[in-house]
Amino acid sequence: MTDIENKLIIGTAPDSWGVWFADDPKQTPWERFLDEVAEAGYKWIELGPYGYLPTDPSRLADELRARDLQVSAGTVFTAFHRGGRPGDAAFEEAWEPARKVAELTAAMGGEHIVVIPAMWRDDVTGLPVENEVLSAEQWDSLFNGHNELGRRLNEQFGLAQQFHSHADSHVLTQQDIVTLLENTDPELLNLCLDTGHAEYGGASSVDLIRSYPERIGYLHLKQVDPGVMERVRAENLTFAAANAAGVMTEPPGGLPDLREVIEEVEKLDRPIFGIVEQDMYPVAFDVPLPIAKRTRSYLLSCGSRTRVS
Repeated sequence: MTDIENKLIIGTAPDSWGVWFADDPKQTPWERFLDEVAEAGYKWIELGPYGYLPTDPSRLADELRARDLQVSAGTVFTAFHRGGRPGDAAFEEAWEPARKVAELTAAMGGEHIVVIPAMWRDDVTGLPVENEVLSAEQWDSLFNGHNELGRRLNEQFGLAQQFHSHADSHVLTQQDIVTLLENTDPELLNLCLDTGHAEYGGASSVDLIRSYPERIGYLHLKQVDPGVMERVRAENLTFAAANAAGVMTEPPGGLPDLREVIEEVEKLDRPIFGIVEQDMYPVAFDVPLPIAKRTRSYLLSCGSRTRVS
């Protein structure tokens, strides 16, 4: 590969426009989202929740082409610690929607599926829905499920599984992430390193990049507000409550230092996506675009091989 091919490609996602669900009146309409992504100067997007963007491949391709946009990844949700083998209810419940997302992602030319694990407590009440700590048996189930999912995504759709650690899930801390990486097949699972969620869980994005360079397959670039994080920890807030309090903040005002993260990613010397994903549900429709423009400009200033295409 030439030097210019080994670049960090900055894109964005519906999440940065306050989109968490397929259909919700509090969310930016999908046409406006696509228009504003293009206006902000991005070339790559994620699909977001399945059904938010058109699911007919021909129509979606036309909408993207009209705005000079491409798809980097789709997103799916799993709970493989509850059953990680084919035939298990938890596996089959995850596979059917994952198959639909994979079909659409592949049809749009995307190469990645971002996989988010289930949360262990209720977003609204804050009450636990299961134990916060996994047993050895549950960890094994999680490993098996993700290896099988990665195999299917690769063999059936040519897609790479990128695991996304997440607040209020069982894979959040640095040790959780390391445990997952060291017990799964690197041919079947790598890490969507979400810098905001890593920081939320006390993990170091830079250390993970340095320690597991070959397992960094994809990035979500975001920051947390350290002041809000103090409150989150002091009051044991749910992620939904933390998000409503503004825990995810516009760069460069939070942590981690994304300039340092980007410098480490560029040292990997291979092409990789860095998708801006600032959790902002719900948000007024006129808020995201100016943030998207500023964030794009800031991230492009952070590295010598960081581009939008």
